[in-house]
Amino acid sequence: MYQPYIDGFLKGDIKSLARCISLVENEAAGYSSLLEQLPTGQSPTKVVGITGPPGAGKSTLVNALITHLLHAKKKIAIIAVDPSSPFNFGALLGDRIRMSQHFNNPDVFIRSMASRGALGGLSPKIIEVSDLIKAAGFDYLFIETVGVGQSEVEIAGIADTTIVVVVPEAGDEIQTMKAGLMEIADIFVVNKADRDNADIFVKNLRLLAHSKQTGQWEIPVIKSVATRQEGIEDISQAISRHHEAVMHQHQRHALLLTEKAWQLIQYRRMQDLNKRAMQAEIASLITEKTFNLYRYVAAKSR
Repeated sequence: MYQPYIDGFLKGDIKSLARCISLVENEAAGYSSLLEQLPTGQSPTKVVGITGPPGAGKSTLVNALITHLLHAKKKIAIIAVDPSSPFNFGALLGDRIRMSQHFNNPDVFIRSMASRGALGGLSPKIIEVSDLIKAAGFDYLFIETVGVGQSEVEIAGIADTTIVVVVPEAGDEIQTMKAGLMEIADIFVVNKADRDNADIFVKNLRLLAHSKQTGQWEIPVIKSVATRQEGIEDISQAISRHHEAVMHQHQRHALLLTEKAWQLIQYRRMQDLNKRAMQAEIASLITEKTFNLYRYVAAKSR
């Protein structure tokens, strides 16, 4: 049924890829068999997660990296995960104005996805969509999360390289952040590094990064001013170095695949639960004085 689309996106046809993503996102009939036909083996696509607190300049940084990599004749895909309304589950920030200059470039594919209430800053279909894009033959796939804070750690279970973007003003927050968001970084980027106290912040962050060194990889801390393309070459080189350092680590690859499998199985086991229907049901039940949330949850879990 979907074979023409599959054949098309495997040959790099963007329209076929977009169509396949829509089929998966909307869980169209037969979408599972579409995914089961994806090529096996490790993809050469570098999957880079871009995360960090709101206001750190993640979109601007991604935009600057796109510009830099296009000059190097690379094909780039971007998944921009937008926050969504808790009432209608639609994306609130679908326009991606900062990346608009690249929309018509044939070597760039940009897809906005709504988080649909996912606490990890990602979309429930992010794993499947990222695998579709990897099969389409891009050199890089950037996944930009919504910026919801420490709960965004699930990006580390999907990306080969995770970049945590912070700003100099985050200095006082490092001690509280390091237990969550700061633990997942493969690369730290201090954006807006032309601001006051940036050098002191970078120095302290490097001390923290050094204390977390594991194996052969020491987490770099890179200063950037994304609006002026400053530091972008250094970030690009760090991504390549990290990819080379980890691509032969089968233990890490197994860990990434296990995390993906865990999330997919968890989602499929909950597939018979409809959040909107549940909301309507609870809205009706809470008018009764005997309603107990935990009895309701226990009944739904059987």
